[in-house]
Amino acid sequence: MVVRGDGALISAAMVRERPIETILSGPAASIVGARWLTGASDALVSDIGGTTTDVALLRGGLPEIDPQGARVGGFRTMVEAVAMRTTGLGGDSEVHLVTEGLKGGLRLGPRRLMPVSLLAVDHGPMVHAALDRWLSNEAVGEMDGRFVVPMTGQRGGLNARDLAVLDRIVAPMPMAHALTSRLEVAALERLVARGLVMISGVTPSDASHVLGRLEAWDAAAAEKALRLLARRRNGAGERFATGPEELAQAVVDQLTQQTVDCLLEAAFGEDPAFAGEMPEALARHVLARMGMGQHRGVVEVGLKLGVPVIGLGASAPSYYGAVGERLGCQMILPEHAGVANAIGAVAGQVSQRVTGLVSSPAEGRFVAHLETGPQVFSTAESALAALEAALVAEASDRARAAGAVDLRVTVDRDLREVEIEGRRMFIEAKVTATASGRPRVAH
Repeated sequence: MVVRGDGALISAAMVRERPIETILSGPAASIVGARWLTGASDALVSDIGGTTTDVALLRGGLPEIDPQGARVGGFRTMVEAVAMRTTGLGGDSEVHLVTEGLKGGLRLGPRRLMPVSLLAVDHGPMVHAALDRWLSNEAVGEMDGRFVVPMTGQRGGLNARDLAVLDRIVAPMPMAHALTSRLEVAALERLVARGLVMISGVTPSDASHVLGRLEAWDAAAAEKALRLLARRRNGAGERFATGPEELAQAVVDQLTQQTVDCLLEAAFGEDPAFAGEMPEALARHVLARMGMGQHRGVVEVGLKLGVPVIGLGASAPSYYGAVGERLGCQMILPEHAGVANAIGAVAGQVSQRVTGLVSSPAEGRFVAHLETGPQVFSTAESALAALEAALVAEASDRARAAGAVDLRVTVDRDLREVEIEGRRMFIEAKVTATASGRPRVAH
C-alpha cells in the first residue's frame, strides 16, 4: 500500500497507473497520524522537520482537501490532495543576522544548513580547531563559523570555476579554505543549489544544545559556534549578544515568532469568514500582533486560535510550548510525535471518491450524467437515485481495486436550487459517493 495525497491508502498496482496521486503524501500521512495519536477531530496540525514546517487543517477527523488541486511550486495541479501550507522553517534552518538599521535582528531560513553540532560528531577535531582559531581573534571574519561538506551527485553541466571549487572540497572543511577569491563565492552557491555541497553553520538545533534542550550531538561545538556568532556587530557597532546563551534564546524566540506567523496564516486562510483576503497580510497585521499580546489601552484587542494545535516532529516538544502560549490555544504534543508520519502511513484507510452531476436543461427534464452517457428522467429524485446507484458501484469497485475490504459507502448531495415567484426551481446537484475500508492483508 502507498499513501495518497489526501491521506488515504491505495494499492501499489493503482499507484503504478496514477503515480501523480501521491503528491503531498508525506504531509498527508502526518495528519492521519496526528488524528490517530490524539483523537482530535478539529485542529491545526503543524509538522516541523529539519527544513520545513507543514501546516494543515484537520476538520471532522479528516484532512482538509484543497478544492483547487495540489500546488507544486507556482503551478496548480488537478490532483486532489491535502490543503497544505509549507514554510521554509525547521530545526536546521539557517540563522541570518539582520544588519540593516541600528538595532538589527534575526531571521531563520529558508535554506537548510547542517548544524555545527552535528558536523562535529564525525569531524570533531577539525571543527573544534577551526572554532578555537576563530575565537582567538577579536574580530570576526565574514566566513568564520561556516564549513562546507561534500555531497554525492552528478557533476555534468558545471563550468570550470565550479569544478575547481568542487575538486577542492574533498572532505568537510572551513568555508574559507575552499575559496581562493570572492569570485568563487557565486560558484560555491551554485554547487549548494545543485546539492553537490552542503553548508554547515549555526541553526536552531545548535541553539537548543546550548540551552540544554537537546543532547543528541556535540554541545561544546554548538556553544563555540554561537559564542562566535554573538560577537558580530549590528549597525550601531554593538555585539548582537553578550554570550552564546543570550543568542541561543533569541534564535529560539525567533523560531517561535515565525511559527506563530505560519500558523496564523494557515488559520486565516482556512476560515471562511476571511475568504478573499490575503492570509499572509492578516497574520502580520498590527491588529493581529496587538491581539496576540492582549493589548489593553484606549482600544482593547484580543486574538487567539479557536482550535487546538497538534505539534509533530522530533523537535516539536522543544519549541511548541511557547507557540501555544503566544496563540492562546491548547498545544497537543503527542508522545510519539516524531513518528506520526509513519503511524499515519499504517493507520490510514483505503478510500475512493467519485462525483457526478444532475442538471436540468428545461422544466420537467433532469439529466443524470453517467459514465455510460447522459440519461434523461422526468423527476429530479429519479435522476438522483440513478446517479447515486452508479456512483456507489463505481466507488466500491475502485476501493476494492485499491486494496480495500469491509467497505463503508457514504453519499453526499449538494443541491442547488433557486426560488422564483414562490416556487423552488432545481438548477443542478452534485453527488459524491465515498467508499472506504481497511487495507486488505497481503498473503
